[in-house]
Amino acid sequence: MLASNFFGFCKVRSSGANFTYFPCLRSVYGDMDIWCPSPLHGRSFVVGKTENGRYIVSKGNGLSYTQHVFLNTGEFYDDTWGLLLKKDAERDYLIGREVEALGIKTNHMECILELAIDITLPNGHVVKPVLLQYDVECPYRICDAPFMSHEQIFAEISKWQKMNDRGYDSCHMIAANVLIRNLRILHDNNILHNAIHEQNYTWALELLDFELACSPTYPYSKEDDMRHVKELYHREIIQTYVIINYIAGVLRENINFAEVDSLFAEYNFDLKQYVVL
Repeated sequence: MLASNFFGFCKVRSSGANFTYFPCLRSVYGDMDIWCPSPLHGRSFVVGKTENGRYIVSKGNGLSYTQHVFLNTGEFYDDTWGLLLKKDAERDYLIGREVEALGIKTNHMECILELAIDITLPNGHVVKPVLLQYDVECPYRICDAPFMSHEQIFAEISKWQKMNDRGYDSCHMIAANVLIRNLRILHDNNILHNAIHEQNYTWALELLDFELACSPTYPYSKEDDMRHVKELYHREIIQTYVIINYIAGVLRENINFAEVDSLFAEYNFDLKQYVVL
């Protein structure tokens, strides 16, 4: 895909001074190449690489599918497909840094850029496109499996042995241990991710996308209360289980539900407390 980068911009936040900034929007008339591993990424693109080989991702540059850059279907205030709102970018950036500091493998936040152009929404509000820029080890999300070759997938999971501190034979159990441990750390710190699914984990098992998250440090505002469903901590257990199932399915591994249930229980997520039949 192509993008235009002839936009003035201001830095809203930055975690360092040595970043290359990519103030670009998707455009058929663009002057720079951007890459999206699959249309399931929605509004994020790979725009470059760091000196140590990590992938630089920019979020909010427009839709990764359809011919159009932004689409507004009018359901939720200023929310617009392909567009990242400033308040959401800041929540993503701040809670992402908080989660990284807890030792969870995640994306490394670089900066937030606000472009110097105005977009008028159907409700009359005028907003400026905001871009969240970060870097990751792996550009592929778990959900990208249908768009990946077997070689690409197995190149990523071959690296999981470094995280296999329990000596599992099956790859989905290596992932299960990482994902469930991540959830335990989040919940022990009263952090609700609020969007745990296969679109928000990479094949390097990096947890991404915190724009819907909340924490004691960054609680929901009154406006957020109107836009987001709260108190979904227990549901995140099931959502994590679904990702484990998805990984096992992609890898054609037989899943032992008793083993997975037992692992959840080890991390104090006992599914028996939710049994109604």
